[in-house]
Amino acid sequence: QVQLVESGGGSVQVGGSLRLSCVASGSDYNNGTMGWFRQAPGKEREAVALSWSDGFGTFVHTSVKGRFIISKDNAKNAVYLQMNSLKPEDTAMYSCVAHRRILSADKMRRESSVHWGQGTQVTVSS
Repeated sequence: QVQLVESGGGSVQVGGSLRLSCVASGSDYNNGTMGWFRQAPGKEREAVALSWSDGFGTFVHTSVKGRFIISKDNAKNAVYLQMNSLKPEDTAMYSCVAHRRILSADKMRRESSVHWGQGTQVTVSS
């Protein structure tokens, strides 16, 4: 059974930092895609950052470029999101996503075969 377990969410003031972690079990994503989506109340779910294997690099949403850093640890089957200079608009439920193949952000959002974590809440207050 596939499980993606997130941790690291919480409440922080504007300008603060948080580090999200996601550890996967039940499937191997070393040759695929792992990353993070978020959804704020009343808004669509959006891809925040993805890490692709095999030298395909990363995707980072323009709204978080220069502030968020994604990293992937194949040995631990894990993905991390370092979030710096947090803003109130970063407030959302953040969910870990994973797929055994390399998929675009749009396909990661749409494909039914993508694995999702339960989510961890991030709240940024001013």
